[in-house]
Amino acid sequence: MRAAVAACLHAIGPGLYGVACSGGADSLALADAAIEVAGAAHVAVMTIDHGLAAGSAARADAVAAWARDRGAAGLVRRVAVARAGQGLEAAARDARYAALGALADEVGACAILTAHTARDQAETVAMRILRGTGIAGLAGIPRRRGRVHRPLLALPRAAIDAYVAARGLAPWHDPMNDDPALTRVRVRRDVLPALRRENPNLDAALLRLAAAAAEHAEAIDSRAAGFGLPVDCVALAREPAAVRKRALAIAFPTAEAAHLDQLDDLVTAPRRGTRSLDLPADRAVRTYDTLDRPRATPPPDDLPQIAGTIVRAWRPGDRIRTRAGSRKLSDLYIDLRIPRDHRAALRVVIRPADQVIIWAERIGAAAVEPA
Repeated sequence: MRAAVAACLHAIGPGLYGVACSGGADSLALADAAIEVAGAAHVAVMTIDHGLAAGSAARADAVAAWARDRGAAGLVRRVAVARAGQGLEAAARDARYAALGALADEVGACAILTAHTARDQAETVAMRILRGTGIAGLAGIPRRRGRVHRPLLALPRAAIDAYVAARGLAPWHDPMNDDPALTRVRVRRDVLPALRRENPNLDAALLRLAAAAAEHAEAIDSRAAGFGLPVDCVALAREPAAVRKRALAIAFPTAEAAHLDQLDDLVTAPRRGTRSLDLPADRAVRTYDTLDRPRATPPPDDLPQIAGTIVRAWRPGDRIRTRAGSRKLSDLYIDLRIPRDHRAALRVVIRPADQVIIWAERIGAAAVEPA
């Protein structure tokens, strides 16, 4: 456990490390190991209270108190989970990562560590197979995405349990882990045990599949990365289908598998006029041999009518107020997987009285109080 954490922190470099900790066995073990490896002064234990289970507020406060007793910072952020058409698990995850990012900004953390383990990886790959996925989806949970690092991703559950017992930790059991309404719970309880009866080494097989898929995805990405927006449809159409679809997934990160097939059809179709395709929170437009997204997206009509409102391009260091707290626009763009070369043209609306950003393109209206 400590060797895995030490290797991760060495790769990150010195600084303050934010550790996401629900109080469950995995995250409590990670927080304990991070404190032992880095020293308490270099660790901020961050607990997000979704308010979805009875006693969650008291549990979050108890985790923070445990961290402070160890000499580390103990931080709690309470969030409201807005489903907005998502499943509960996905909505809670989005709210959690937004809150973790806001907390990390506030305390100046150089990285966020999460306690995903080999079991989480196996479950994720299995769920994606059940839903239907491509090579990138089979790669499962990445070891790193942006400033989020997962040092325990190769560790089996037995290693976690042994560490918890050896350290005398008292983890909290999340009742959502027993809720059959959640896909992950049903996969863990019913699907994977049935498959393990056919192959006792199933978990290792799924981890090998994820690793192989990640290698293939990396090779495809190196070729697909050359096709940023605007896309030359004639050049991209000459590439193998795997490269074409990966290039389109990078260019239009909200597109799902069905949309990628439609985007591919748009790229490979004969040249004629202008055609478009609506995507989740995005739009693709092919004009003759060029595929791009519409650059000019006007601010919505329902923004507060404020005299002298300023519209400008976003700048590094700009922040916007979200329900989870103040966030850097650059971090939100990374979370939304907006390619770097698309960000320069994105605009914000500024309230002149106090220079507060009240709307940002691709993000929407800020959660701000009236001036």
